[in-house]
Amino acid sequence: MNRKNALAAGVAAALALGSVTMLATQSTAAPRPTAADGSSVAQPGAGFKAMTADARGEAIRTAGRNAAATARELGLGPDERLVAKDVLIDADGARHVRYDRTYRGLPVIGGDLVVHLAGNGTITGSDLAHQGAIRIAGTTPKLTAADASAKAVKHARHVKKAKTGSKDSSTLVVYAVGKIPVLAYRSTVTGEGDTGPTSREAVIVDATSGAALDQYELHQSVTGTGNGVTVGQVSIETTQTGSGYTLTDPAHGGTIIYDSYNSPQSNPKQNARAFTKTTNSWGNGTSSSRESAAVDASYGLAKTWDYYKDSFNRSGIRNDGRGAPAYVHMDTNVLNAFYDDDCFCMFFGDGSSQNSNTPVTALDVAGHEMSHGVTSATANLNYSGESGGLNEATSDIFGTMVEFYAGNAGDPGDYYIGEKLNMSGGFMRRMDNPAADGNSLSCWTSSAGSVDVHYSSGIGNHFFYLAAEGTGAKTIGGRSHNGTTCNNDTFAGIGKDKAAAVWYRALSTYMTSTTNYAGARTATLQAAADLYGTGSQERYLVSKAWAAVSVGTALPDPGTPTPSPSTPTPSPTTPPSGNALTNGGFEQGTSGWTQSDNIITNSSLQAARDGSWYAWMMGYGADAVESLSQSNIAVPSTGTPKLTFWLKVSTQESGSTAYDTLGVKVDGTTLATYSNADASSGYVQKTVDLSAHKGQTVKLEFAGTEDTYLSTVFLVDQIAIG
Repeated sequence: MNRKNALAAGVAAALALGSVTMLATQSTAAPRPTAADGSSVAQPGAGFKAMTADARGEAIRTAGRNAAATARELGLGPDERLVAKDVLIDADGARHVRYDRTYRGLPVIGGDLVVHLAGNGTITGSDLAHQGAIRIAGTTPKLTAADASAKAVKHARHVKKAKTGSKDSSTLVVYAVGKIPVLAYRSTVTGEGDTGPTSREAVIVDATSGAALDQYELHQSVTGTGNGVTVGQVSIETTQTGSGYTLTDPAHGGTIIYDSYNSPQSNPKQNARAFTKTTNSWGNGTSSSRESAAVDASYGLAKTWDYYKDSFNRSGIRNDGRGAPAYVHMDTNVLNAFYDDDCFCMFFGDGSSQNSNTPVTALDVAGHEMSHGVTSATANLNYSGESGGLNEATSDIFGTMVEFYAGNAGDPGDYYIGEKLNMSGGFMRRMDNPAADGNSLSCWTSSAGSVDVHYSSGIGNHFFYLAAEGTGAKTIGGRSHNGTTCNNDTFAGIGKDKAAAVWYRALSTYMTSTTNYAGARTATLQAAADLYGTGSQERYLVSKAWAAVSVGTALPDPGTPTPSPSTPTPSPTTPPSGNALTNGGFEQGTSGWTQSDNIITNSSLQAARDGSWYAWMMGYGADAVESLSQSNIAVPSTGTPKLTFWLKVSTQESGSTAYDTLGVKVDGTTLATYSNADASSGYVQKTVDLSAHKGQTVKLEFAGTEDTYLSTVFLVDQIAIG
């Protein structure tokens, strides 16, 4: 059984049932709803639920953990493994899980399949590229990889003058496109073809006889070399034509970079033409080449696309997979860049004497402009008043996040905006200290709505910095930052990735065109509750960050209960040298804990005892061990110290024999053991006496062990020592 197969959404009900249930093997996707006349009714989003990047990733990981059980239900052989590739979820909860297949570790060409599951986890059908199990005589080829490459060159028919180069290779595979699978090599050859002198072709040859089994042209993904003004030397995606190359990025929705040829701002497309050349090296790193600014723009827009895709599963500005064209060298003496939703395009000026005529194409600027498009496609915040400040702040926030995401050594992530544009002050704006530019607001006032939106954005920028990084001085990206507040408060941040997730969910789910700063506070608190729980530290710290810029007040600290007036004052004692157990409810994620696997989770496939996060241990249905520990814990030196925690055990085992166990260890000594025999329908509080460790500093460990057969899941939450 696969690792943590019980995790799978496709078998969410299977844990209680003891196995995955197969109802059918033919293709049986969920039926479409019908109208009164019997015709199909169109379903929004093709009937699929929208998923965040995290949710999609978790769904794919879940499918992977259940892959072995699924393979058995499909009747696949013992040497076959399924590798989860994608998951789509219908509005009614039905899932469609796409897998690739391997055989004894080799990729199976033609082995992909889709498994359809009802909302209750029952497999309702499947579509297999190759029906049934894979069976071949062995995986030891008669031909060597070099032999296969030579055969491939002879068999190639889509390119002329075929050859294999240093980047070409022959890989051993199982070819299962035909009725009878065979051991084969997949080789790549290069030659003259429709896409130019370096066209590529895949050739499949029999690993025993060398006979050609298949061949096909490979999509021409061209990577060029660019030398940008601000990003330095980078790789950029281009398109090869019959006579040369263009700055058209096929990997990011076909984004095209045009030279505006200094067309006026009133009509920036007037003289525009696409960048083309016969070689695939662009720019020289200075403004003397018109291509250099285009490299900056191409690279920045690609990184922005990738950031939204990887972080939020968003494909482009409008989430439709379509890239927006961009125009560099707009007008003359223009220290500006902008996004125009009417033409679905972006424009970048060449700077002015104020910044030594440095093109306004820096990485965070590209991220900023493309994010204006995202705002337009989501909340569509009005570009005036406080809404306009939020609009600008959103672009600064995500432009900054793109800079961190890109990891460009020449432009490391920081919270300065436009620091690569040679501005006299060293930046256009600062998020940690917006007022440093002499115009931006760091704190909200009742007149914020009458301030230029580029300056009122400082309130949102300041909030985001404090939410992400907290207060105090630090160096980020080689630059000094200092998170000061408007109310003299001090606190820690939740991290930039969590803060960005909160802002994106608020923007895309709760903000509207007229949202002001008070409304943004409400939206982000709701987003934080959605993501991390109503009583989470994340939500609390978001409220602290808003209070720190004079928007609302902080929520009560969920981690600091109000003592009862009758609680006696404890006698002074000498505490042990360690620390109190931290993050016992896991609402701060993995903070404080060391885990051997992805144990701490907020997956909706199981329930926490309280809040959103909990520890999910075991459930592999195979020989496995796991560990969750925290060191340097101070055990109280008075009274009768105890460890308490809540435990839920779900199992496919039966009877009272302990097959799968969870041990509680202190400094390596097992003090308590729980097993599949302790299965319960809900959480049960457990208590472990720590008197033997009174006044000591210890390591606490939860150690899970599972045998080869049926799975057992141990859920742990709300751990405390007192």
